[in-house]
Amino acid sequence: MILVNFDYLDEIASGDVKFKKDLVKIFLQQLPAFISNMKKFYAENDLSNLAKEAHTAKSSVLIFGMENTGANLKRIQLLAEESKLEDIPDLLNQVLTEMESVQEPLQQFLDS
Repeated sequence: MILVNFDYLDEIASGDVKFKKDLVKIFLQQLPAFISNMKKFYAENDLSNLAKEAHTAKSSVLIFGMENTGANLKRIQLLAEESKLEDIPDLLNQVLTEMESVQEPLQQFLDS
């Protein structure tokens, strides 16, 4: 399954490959922090910060056309804000897996 869709990124970059690569580079720098922070906040039951981190990550993944990941981050955000923990672990595992899986293809794009 292809998780990244460059259509939106292509649209905002207007053919500027350097700009597109700069955005990919920033996203690749952000991913480890998003992953680490969400794991930490969930483990510490820090739902307020988990909700904030999910919200921030959602904005970033949507730039890369990761619609399903963005929708799940929104669900995590809302569930954390409502202190409804039961569905968060499965959603979080799915989101983290998807975020980890896009790192290599995005790095390959940068290297091309």
